[in-house]
Amino acid sequence: MLQAQGRAVHQCDSGWVPVFVDQEQSISLMSVGFLLERPDEAVVWRGPKKTLIKQFVSDVAWGELDYLVVDTPPGTSDEHMAAVEALRPYRPLGALVVTTPQAVSVGDVRRELTFCRKTGLQVMGVVENMSGFACPHCAECTNIFSRGGGEELARLAGVPFLGSVPLDPELSRSLEEGRDFIQEFPKSPAFPALASIAREVLNATPALLC
Repeated sequence: MLQAQGRAVHQCDSGWVPVFVDQEQSISLMSVGFLLERPDEAVVWRGPKKTLIKQFVSDVAWGELDYLVVDTPPGTSDEHMAAVEALRPYRPLGALVVTTPQAVSVGDVRRELTFCRKTGLQVMGVVENMSGFACPHCAECTNIFSRGGGEELARLAGVPFLGSVPLDPELSRSLEEGRDFIQEFPKSPAFPALASIAREVLNATPALLC
């Protein structure tokens, strides 16, 4: 998505230097993918290798940051616990929980919310992804996977519902090709949904810091 394939991290006195993905050097990235010998190599997390999660927080020369975003796969495994524990000294703002409308996904995400409560991690809100298919020809949105599961989950859990993002071929293509979706597809039906979610997160940040 960020066109960072083949890039490498380097060591400095403060630790690993992250990879900058824009010319202004305003967005930096650290990934386990940079540490693999081959791009198709599987990552098997066992024992000491889990310390990489802590190293990505404490041993990377991030510099001054506005936000540190940690993207994790679905689940409530040891890796998620390790990530929470590594971030705890830095007082993380909270978790953005993403679901799709199907009942199976909502059930899994319900367990994610329980995980957040048990670890003391505040839930900033729930996002429903793949919420209908936006036709690129007529812009009509068809609810392929049903709709409303994320909003109902947020209501039952007593956490904010941040919005729904439709399936959009333009968004999918821009992610696969590493293109700037915001600049190239401002009329996409996914654009206002993503912009609204971003505003909700930014608006909530001052309250979470108090």
